[in-house]
Amino acid sequence: MIKWGETLAFVGVLLAASALAVTARRLRPIEKLPDLPGWALADRSLGPVTTWFLLGGSIFTAYTFAAVPGLVYAAGAIGFFPFVYTALLCPVLFVLLPRLWRAARDAGAVTVADWVRHRYGSPALMLAVALTGVLATMPYIALQLIGVRAVLIAGGLYPPGLVGDLALTAVFAVLAVATYRSGLRAPTVIAFFKGVLIFTATIGVLLVVLHLLGGPDAALATAERRLGATTGRSLFLDPELGPAFVSLAVGSALALPMYPHVLTAAFAADGPAALRRASVAMPAWTMLLGLFSVLAVAALAAGITAPPGRAEVAVPMLVSAVVPAEASGIVFGALVVGALVPAAVMSVAVAALFTRNVYVPFFHPTATPKHEVRVSRMVSLLVKFAAIGFVFGLREQDSINLQLLGGVWILQTMPAVVLGLVSSWWHRHGLLAGWLAGMVTGTVLVVVRGFTSVVAVGSVLLYVALVALAVNLAVAAVATIVLRRRGSGAVMST
Repeated sequence: MIKWGETLAFVGVLLAASALAVTARRLRPIEKLPDLPGWALADRSLGPVTTWFLLGGSIFTAYTFAAVPGLVYAAGAIGFFPFVYTALLCPVLFVLLPRLWRAARDAGAVTVADWVRHRYGSPALMLAVALTGVLATMPYIALQLIGVRAVLIAGGLYPPGLVGDLALTAVFAVLAVATYRSGLRAPTVIAFFKGVLIFTATIGVLLVVLHLLGGPDAALATAERRLGATTGRSLFLDPELGPAFVSLAVGSALALPMYPHVLTAAFAADGPAALRRASVAMPAWTMLLGLFSVLAVAALAAGITAPPGRAEVAVPMLVSAVVPAEASGIVFGALVVGALVPAAVMSVAVAALFTRNVYVPFFHPTATPKHEVRVSRMVSLLVKFAAIGFVFGLREQDSINLQLLGGVWILQTMPAVVLGLVSSWWHRHGLLAGWLAGMVTGTVLVVVRGFTSVVAVGSVLLYVALVALAVNLAVAAVATIVLRRRGSGAVMST
């Protein structure tokens, strides 16, 4: 049965977001010839408030708001690790992003791979960083759509069959057109809308739900009892899982700033001060994710029964069950808008990486700035429709597995990106060898163990990406020592 109030509120939110996206270019017109810094980085003009909305909107994705509560709902305490890693992420962003922004600006870099080439004088290392970013980001975009589809199905807003698929494609097509025209400015404008909408909706839903359940203490006690009865798990962490919990949190906090969409949002800031202020305020987004995790506890307490293997729909089912139709339509609309911002930033980031670090240096070294923009626009479209193909052509688990690999892979770029900021000791060929060793080690461990995120090292469970990073750094250090002793040339440019 169609809930017309819910449907109309949902459509209204999408129409408002679409209108903002397609008019983004008119809000701050700049009279100049098109170039890639203008299209991909909004001319590095974003102040601290805008940067906070864009960074938060890019990092905290729609899939995050579906998958994290789903993990808490299904697995209990271990599902809270994203809440911890996003808290750890804030000081990492505060220290890393301003310094990297300044280094990129001084090098005239649009992408992080641009800066890697400038710093080390190595086209091969630049290509490794660029292709890793592209490969890690593509399934991430697809997961935004998978998260949206899961939410809408749970809310009864996704028509079955071809009609629903076409509706999802149409929503994404509007975003594709807006990003093609306006570049990063389109998701920047939507990020304001997303922030206001999702903070308001989450706090409102949580207050309603906790009131119905008799308060936080009663909800927690009921949820703990029901989770234990159904799965044997607990909302409180088993000490034996401590190393896995900590390594997942630390590894994720180190990996996330390496994603191209995060660095693209950071490079668009107008200076280090804007990034520091935005990073200081980032815990507000962490609080929001924590509130979503509390909604998962509330779903357990309310007796919500998600379909087997679909724990991510538990919170949407709770919203649909206890919130008035019009309000639930706004909540679902907020979650869809939550997918549009990171998906758009990701497509811009991938397009810039491909254009600047693959197409121009290896295929068209004489490309003009206007030609770079034209290629990036086309690639951004292809990336979005490739993501649609991922969603409709692959099983959801395949996309999740690829995203797991993406998290392992992207962390292997950290030595090349970060070590060059603090030291001139590392040799470019050593870093390339370390990157390759880390990629192979991480991929083998994930695939051989059936796509799990942790691996046993002795009797301790650790995040695969951190194990691969340790191999990466060890190989890079040994190779650097050997190459420096052989006097094989300068380690990096200055």
